[in-house]
Amino acid sequence: MQAPSTGNRIIAAIHRDPVTAPHALRNDALLAVAAAVLAVALGLLADDGRGPDALGWVLLLAGNVPIVWRRRRPLLVLLVVVACVAPYHVLDNPHSAPIPATYIALYTVAVTGRPMRTVLVGAGVLTLSTSTMLTINAHEALRMLQISGWVVAVLFCGVDVRFYRQYVASIVERAERAERTREEEARRRVAEERLRIARDLHDLLAHSITLIGVQTSVAAHVLSADPERLDRETVAKALDDIAETCRSARGELRTTLEVLREPGPPEARGPLPGLDGLPDLAQAARLAGARVEQQVRIRHAPPAVGAAAYRIVQEALTNAVRHAGPDVSVRVELEERQGALHLSVSDDGTGPAPGGTPGFGLVGMRERARSVNGTLDAGPRPGGGFEVAAVLPLTTTGKRTG
Repeated sequence: MQAPSTGNRIIAAIHRDPVTAPHALRNDALLAVAAAVLAVALGLLADDGRGPDALGWVLLLAGNVPIVWRRRRPLLVLLVVVACVAPYHVLDNPHSAPIPATYIALYTVAVTGRPMRTVLVGAGVLTLSTSTMLTINAHEALRMLQISGWVVAVLFCGVDVRFYRQYVASIVERAERAERTREEEARRRVAEERLRIARDLHDLLAHSITLIGVQTSVAAHVLSADPERLDRETVAKALDDIAETCRSARGELRTTLEVLREPGPPEARGPLPGLDGLPDLAQAARLAGARVEQQVRIRHAPPAVGAAAYRIVQEALTNAVRHAGPDVSVRVELEERQGALHLSVSDDGTGPAPGGTPGFGLVGMRERARSVNGTLDAGPRPGGGFEVAAVLPLTTTGKRTG
């Protein structure tokens, strides 16, 4: 893994919150040492060749020590620095030496505090500095006013960095909130799709149980109507039908996840859709402007598999009409190969706009395929357009994938 460049490290340091940045105390200790070294160099290289006296050195070095805790108590650190620097200037030591520590403390106050507090602090520091220089001579006070622009620049730099960090933090927060909302929406869509699966299964079981009841009534009637002339063939057929219905219902149960179903009104439950409903889907897509070619080479599929295939084709045709562009050609193919229903819905359209937010249709289609132990793939075609391909086993097992 390539190490980040110096520029990237600087940008990352600007983005970080100074209060919660990692290794803050260690970094500030190093900064205090660097500021002290620079102050000593400025004190020794004064224009007049006169270095600070003994007390001046003590005050100069003491003014750099509070920088270690500048992130925790920025305003207090500035006050301590000013308390050391003010007598240093009154003693008429080299006035350029304390500048690094003072600017660092001012920047920290600006970058961590509110703009109004920064303005008040800046005005107070300039007033105190000018008053201190007046105790020495008017020339130094005038010089202080001349360099006050640097103080203002440092304060504005801190305020700008603070606003920039707030802006970046708000962008990150919005992105995280959008991602959480999207995940919640995806989970909600999956739950809704599972609810639809549960309703389809309810219809299937209701049909199976009703059929078993009718077949049982037929067998009971034959047995009790005329025991002397028992129609064994009719009884045997009724019992075989009951056994076949039970096996089919048991297989469908094993291919469906355990889902919770909220009770709904009876009118909300319709017949279980299947392969016989595919022509209606194709006709609806044609009415919407698509050219649909349908090829179905399968005679029979278990009800749950037929319902899953119906829903997948329904969603794929809807996406093709919605996203593939005008006058799109769609080809729907279903065939039985190696004990599985192979389903394909492909179009020659333009597909969704690049960079757009993907929808949740694919989530529902994959959930439908998984409900019958199948798989589904979807994506752009090499030659253009979009394709949805699913493999749905026609034999039920007790295992699920997903």
